[in-house]
Amino acid sequence: MEKILRRKFIKSSGLAAAGAMLCLTNCGESSEKSENGGKSRRTSRSNSRVAQCRRPEWFTLGEKANPQRIEQLLTKTLQVFFNTQDPRQGLREMFDPNDKIAVKVNCLSGRNMSTHTQIAWGMVEWLKKIGVNEDNITIWDRADIDLIRGGYQLNSLKGVKVYGVDSSGFSRELIIHRSIGSFIGKIVERCEKIINLPVLKDHGIVGVTLSLKNFFGAIHNPYKYHHNNGDPYVADLYSHPLIKDKTVLTVIDGIAGQYEGGPPPQPQWQWNFGGLIAGADPVALDRIGLDIIESLRSEKGIPSLSEASRYPVYLVTAEELGLGNYQRENIDLIDG
Repeated sequence: MEKILRRKFIKSSGLAAAGAMLCLTNCGESSEKSENGGKSRRTSRSNSRVAQCRRPEWFTLGEKANPQRIEQLLTKTLQVFFNTQDPRQGLREMFDPNDKIAVKVNCLSGRNMSTHTQIAWGMVEWLKKIGVNEDNITIWDRADIDLIRGGYQLNSLKGVKVYGVDSSGFSRELIIHRSIGSFIGKIVERCEKIINLPVLKDHGIVGVTLSLKNFFGAIHNPYKYHHNNGDPYVADLYSHPLIKDKTVLTVIDGIAGQYEGGPPPQPQWQWNFGGLIAGADPVALDRIGLDIIESLRSEKGIPSLSEASRYPVYLVTAEELGLGNYQRENIDLIDG
């Protein structure tokens, strides 16, 4: 595994500077016209900005989190990421009031390790504050049953929609893209922007399941793409324009994290991280999340992901594809 990683590093080092790196509030920004219309996304070849806000004293592992504390933490994280006291300023740069917005949560692991409902609904409230009509917002995941187990109430009628890809349906045409051949959820096809809300956790096959891998919940055959530690499949799927060009903001739910035994919930390997991690570069976010998980594994005396033969090499592949910054020196981690 380490030999493979070294070969990828050699290959990626000459390509990293040419990748389109997402960044907000950094100098040297340029604009690109978005393929999905609306306002353009800011891109940069400079470092990627990642905001990390932790308040572990606010939460107790295994107990229901205080909703007001989660709302406060979300607000603070957005303030730090956008570098402003009013997150609406940054959100207006990403979203147009007329956008149809899909909020991707992760509920595969049940109530205890799913995206907290207050984070998803908190993002909905921020979107409404910048003029987005709630009828144009959908909270979604792979399946209705996953959403229910995660604490979400399904709704396919008026207001904010909440439902799974399994009930809303898949694309009529098979999408062939790099190593991927899948039907993709109509939710992804029909929306104009995506907010990604994964959970901070380990994965027993592909190493970690964070920003990039969360979109395995958008296709009909995700289990086909887990071999070889998910490389290159995780990166290849995210690189499809329907995902890459629409996903403008990611917030990793790390109120509780899991450093081993994922994705099923394993209480013995969960810990109170008590934080959120936000950014526009999914690769940089996943690198930060990976480092956090590896640090806990080391602290607890269990093998590193490399030693366990499941290091997420797909993150290096993602950098090669221009999806973001993997190398740590190209990531500015801002604590708040």
